[in-house]
Amino acid sequence: MAGPFEVTDQNFDEFVQKHDKAVIDCWAAWCGPCKMVGPVVEELAKEYEGKVKIAQMDVDQNRQTPARFGIRNIPTLILFKGGEIAKRFVGVTSKKDLQAALDAAG
Repeated sequence: MAGPFEVTDQNFDEFVQKHDKAVIDCWAAWCGPCKMVGPVVEELAKEYEGKVKIAQMDVDQNRQTPARFGIRNIPTLILFKGGEIAKRFVGVTSKKDLQAALDAAG
């Protein structure tokens, strides 16, 4: 089934390096804006299956990776291309804007 994978501090580097294009959605269960973005992330995971790997990371359960990337506000979505940050979105982001970034990444 297509859908966002769960990424942790332990498997983050492997996940990003393994996939040419990857998106990480940093979120928390208590975050209202995260609940708004969550369904969009799930839709994109299905629509871009086979093109982009999309994952979610609970920042309350995984603190090292968000600290490493300077994530101070959630939701934060980071698009990685070739293991490097290609684009970062902070706050509620429209599906259209996310699609444009994914399409531009090739």
